[in-house]
Amino acid sequence: MRGGRHLFPLMLLALLRGLCHGREPSPGAVTCGSVLKLVNTRHSVRLHSHEVKYGSGSGQQSVTGVEASDDANSYWRIRGKSDGSCQRGTPVKCGQAIRLTHVNTGKNLHTHHFPSPLSNNQARELPRPRVPGPAPRVTQPKMKTVLMVAEKPSLAQSIAKILSRGNMSSRKGLNGACSVHEYTGSFIGQSAHFKMTSVCGHVMTLDFIGKYNSWDKVDPAELFSKAPTEKKEANPKLTMVKFLQVLDAVLPVMNKPRGTERSIYRAKFSSITDTDICNAMNRLGEPNRNEALSVDARQELDLRIGCAFTRFQTKYFQGKYGNLDSSLISFGPCQTPTLGFCVERHDKIQSFKPETYWVLQAKVNPEKESSLTLDWDRVRVFDREVAQMFLNITKMSKEARVESVSKKEKVKQRPLALNTVEMLRVASAALGMGPQHAMQIAERLYTQGYISYPRTETTHYPENFDLKGCLRQQANNPYWAETVNALLSEGINHPRKGHDAGDHPPITPMRAATEAELGGDGWRLYEYITRHFIATVSADCKYLQTTIAFSIGPERFTCVGKVVTSPGFTEIMPWHSIPLEESLPRCEKGDLFPIGEIKLLEKQTSPPDYLTEAELITLMEKHGIGTDASIPVHINNICQRNYVTVESGRRLKPTNLGIVLVHGYYKIDAELVLPTIRSAVEKQLNLIALGKANYHQVLEHTLDIFKRKFHYFVDSIAGMDELMEVSFSPLAATGKPLSRCGKCHRFMKYIQAKPSRLHCSHCDDTYSLPQNGTIKLYKELRCPLDDFELVLWSSGSRGKSYPLCPYCYNHPPFRDMKKGMGCNECTHPTCQHSLSMLGIGQCVECENGVLVLDSTSGPKWKMACNKCNVVVHFFENAHKVRVSPETCDLCEAGLVDVDFNKAKSPLPGDETQHSGCVFCDPVFQDLVELKHAAMRHPMHRGGQGKRQGRGRGKSRRPGGRVNPKKPKDKMAALAAYFV
Repeated sequence: MRGGRHLFPLMLLALLRGLCHGREPSPGAVTCGSVLKLVNTRHSVRLHSHEVKYGSGSGQQSVTGVEASDDANSYWRIRGKSDGSCQRGTPVKCGQAIRLTHVNTGKNLHTHHFPSPLSNNQARELPRPRVPGPAPRVTQPKMKTVLMVAEKPSLAQSIAKILSRGNMSSRKGLNGACSVHEYTGSFIGQSAHFKMTSVCGHVMTLDFIGKYNSWDKVDPAELFSKAPTEKKEANPKLTMVKFLQVLDAVLPVMNKPRGTERSIYRAKFSSITDTDICNAMNRLGEPNRNEALSVDARQELDLRIGCAFTRFQTKYFQGKYGNLDSSLISFGPCQTPTLGFCVERHDKIQSFKPETYWVLQAKVNPEKESSLTLDWDRVRVFDREVAQMFLNITKMSKEARVESVSKKEKVKQRPLALNTVEMLRVASAALGMGPQHAMQIAERLYTQGYISYPRTETTHYPENFDLKGCLRQQANNPYWAETVNALLSEGINHPRKGHDAGDHPPITPMRAATEAELGGDGWRLYEYITRHFIATVSADCKYLQTTIAFSIGPERFTCVGKVVTSPGFTEIMPWHSIPLEESLPRCEKGDLFPIGEIKLLEKQTSPPDYLTEAELITLMEKHGIGTDASIPVHINNICQRNYVTVESGRRLKPTNLGIVLVHGYYKIDAELVLPTIRSAVEKQLNLIALGKANYHQVLEHTLDIFKRKFHYFVDSIAGMDELMEVSFSPLAATGKPLSRCGKCHRFMKYIQAKPSRLHCSHCDDTYSLPQNGTIKLYKELRCPLDDFELVLWSSGSRGKSYPLCPYCYNHPPFRDMKKGMGCNECTHPTCQHSLSMLGIGQCVECENGVLVLDSTSGPKWKMACNKCNVVVHFFENAHKVRVSPETCDLCEAGLVDVDFNKAKSPLPGDETQHSGCVFCDPVFQDLVELKHAAMRHPMHRGGQGKRQGRGRGKSRRPGGRVNPKKPKDKMAALAAYFV
């Protein structure tokens, strides 16, 4: 609304007719029933109301102020007391008590005895107006502003809908990613204006400052203590900090001492339901400082330890070996023990030696057409002669004698309530979903309100948990309606007592869903969660187990049969049901059965299989490696680093690189890969969260231990290097010749394995290259600065391509260039491949990029931004395109000279040549099309500008860009820039 929200401590009745100076009312005086507007003369705003009620349920409307003089919601009618003392048409006298009724809504103006939130003034009688009639006694209720911040935008919308009962207004935030939902309601017993918004994951992240982010300038050992850290925005493009500060100055508030007007609370809930959200608002608590310190300590330890080891071993081994096939040889305090479990199983498989053993198998015939297989009580023997002896003894008997028959009722317990680790195990083993993927689906189901919070270590429901309410939600689902309704009518069983970690209740379905709603993996995971929950309140499975013991000569044999008496929870979880077995004959002790067959089976022991993801998750939980939230991340990391590959059955098979790394750690310092030291660190971090350990002492002590280990690791790296030499080839023996070195003029070899690079074996130099694209020789052209042959990097026909000098790419020749820049960013003033010669104009989307002509793209010509992934296609089938030294008079972009083939010229009048501005020339308008480059991998450098307009692959013309600038001329500064 115009004018915003204003208060009325000095509200006057400003009317066009009649003044009150102690005289009798004039014929034009204000009378009972008159319609008027109330104006605040100090701020020139009019009292305004509308039919938008507070979210507290009181039915009251908000009262605000607007500047518009023609606002239809600013009219008020004068009425008297309910005793009828103010008849319609009767002039209003000075000091007379009146009521003001809003014309459009029929509601009376109402005040509370609360101070104003801005002036803090109490209710007061206003000065008498200069019109016949009184000044109403008006005060404003204290309207505090409550800012609520959720984890994700979808979560914020769901919570705002619940708390406002759907009566809210929504708008996009300043950063374009998060919405702001506003409504009025009650907060701690007072009326309040709510602003509900969210962040997008982590707002801040920890990183080193300045030079300590450079791998080349800093000794990794300095990262343990000397390198200062700072909190940075996790995603600067979202400008999340500024967005929250603009909303309600969040960060300054957090630093204020207690006792000030503003406070910070934390709402804890486990599901997006009306009951849970409202209960959380009634049980607000303060953020736990100790838990925050524990998270900070874990973050700083992982940063310093991981970066130091990763930088050292990556630079050391990538500088010596060419076929490692990994762009980063990373180390992590949790990641490395996780890899250690996989390699340990691999070593057991490799060292396993199969042994031959023998089993005695007997079959009896209780009836003519049936047989019963008996199990030997000795199970197996590893000596063939002994086994043959037992076979000869038993073959002397023709009948098997029943020695005993026992029957016992047994119970298969229903499962414990579901926690994160068990969900991830089942998702991997039974549903074929990786832990990371399963966690993403679970989080989506949670934010949509289908399940409770999916990150929990608890397997025990609190006593007040509404189990029946959750069960009723599933009463109409055709897959389990019969089971659910039976439980509701007969009574549910209380879930088994599990572990209470004190975080969140177990994962539970919170509302009904259908396969059509969720689809695919979302439905499969939801179905399992629901079936698991129903099973926890079902009865145990009961069955009768019959065991018959036989004797054949001196040897004993048994057979076992099971008969289900009460299926219990296995009805809803049929994969846990008791397997059907052959029925046992009725018999008693002393009965004799004819022997059908006795034979000796030769078998071999088999090695264990590679770890499944489910088994790895179990090991990580057992040894305290990671948390329920981070376990999927660590498993995903070792897969992405090419340390393990995921085989059929979700089994993790270590690669050569993963095996050599773990063996190297064992050889130098086994504690780097064993889970013991990380488990001890996790215990200390948990003590910080409980307030039982000092944050600074734990941090200092742990870093000191790993710093000593790092120095020993560096001094002993030759031990790991010996293992690397056996498995990998040196740089000189890897790759194929591609381009000539500018120093020795011999061919350098192109190493295609990650990270792709060029290596000169004569000079023993290695040159980094852009990743995630193809590299080829560029016309045998040379760099004018260092005589290296240029190479051409390309991300494909639909992407970008640009030439680069291998030496300049690694050693920037000008001060305004950075490492990793190609010719499309080089500021050389005369080189025909440089930005100065091929730059056309400022990028149409990002702030710092320049559109550079791709001179290799003909006949499908294009120019591409040297910062982001914008690609402009133009002048298809042109014979020649070049950038003119002249500039456009309107936008200062470089003019383009285009030469078409006569047969395919799109120019008017059969012309073949034209010179003009790509942005402004009307002749070129229909020949220019903007797209986004198809990148092969998100790690490709670029895309740093602000994303505006349409998405990837959708075209639009760049003509709407105002004043694209031509790159600055570098000639004047050339002498200062040359190295």
